[in-house]
Amino acid sequence: MCGRFTQIQSRDDYLAFLIEEAESDIPYDPEPIGRYNVAPGTKVLLLNNRDDSLHLDPVVWSYAPGWWDKAPLINARVETASTSRMFKPLWNHGRAIVFADGWYEWKREGDKKQPYYIYRKDRKPLFFAAIGKQPFDARDEAEGFLIITAAADKGLVDIHDRRPLVFTPEAALEWMNPETAAAQASELAHDAAVPADEMIWHRVTQAVGNVKNQWPELIEPMSDMK
Repeated sequence: MCGRFTQIQSRDDYLAFLIEEAESDIPYDPEPIGRYNVAPGTKVLLLNNRDDSLHLDPVVWSYAPGWWDKAPLINARVETASTSRMFKPLWNHGRAIVFADGWYEWKREGDKKQPYYIYRKDRKPLFFAAIGKQPFDARDEAEGFLIITAAADKGLVDIHDRRPLVFTPEAALEWMNPETAAAQASELAHDAAVPADEMIWHRVTQAVGNVKNQWPELIEPMSDMK
C-alpha cells in the first residue's frame, strides 16, 4: 500500500522532469514544497489534464462517496480499480498524477514495525498514478483522490507486498490524457510502470510515524542519524 510519502522539491522541479514544454495554467514557483511526511486526509498537489492543459490542484488524499459508510479509502488496487463499481468512473474520467520523491513503508522486525524510505536510485522524481472525482478544482472534499497500488516485486516485496504504481514521464502524460481510453490506461498500468529494480530503500526513524513531524531528518538513513 501507500500510506505516507514525501513532496519535497518545488513544483517546477517535478514538472521539468515530466516534460520540457506543455500547455498549462501552472504559475512559476521555485519554492520547495518541503513536505517530508504527507499523510492521508491532507490536501496534496494533484496534477491533471483538463481543457487541453495541465493543472495543479490541492486535493484531499482520501475518497468516500456519499453512500460509503466506512472509513475513507486512500488506495485503489490496480488489479480491480478499472472494473469495480466504486472506482471505474474515476478510472475512466478522473486519472491524475501525484508528484513524490519517495514513500514510506513499515516492516515488522521483531516486536516492532520498522519504517523504511523507498525512492529511485537516481533520486529522480516519482509520478504516482492516481484517480479521483472530477472536477478537481471544485468538488466535495469527501471525494478527493486515491493512489493506485500494484503488487510489489523483486526486493521490494521484502518490505511490503504492495507498492504505489509509479510511471515514467511519458506514461504519466498519457495516463492523464483525457483522450486515453480506459483500456489503454489499463495497458499503461501493466506495461509502463517503473520497475522495482530502479528503487532503493533504507531504514528511517520511528518519528515518521507522527504525522506532525515534517523534518528533513525523517528521510535520512538510521546509520547516519545522531
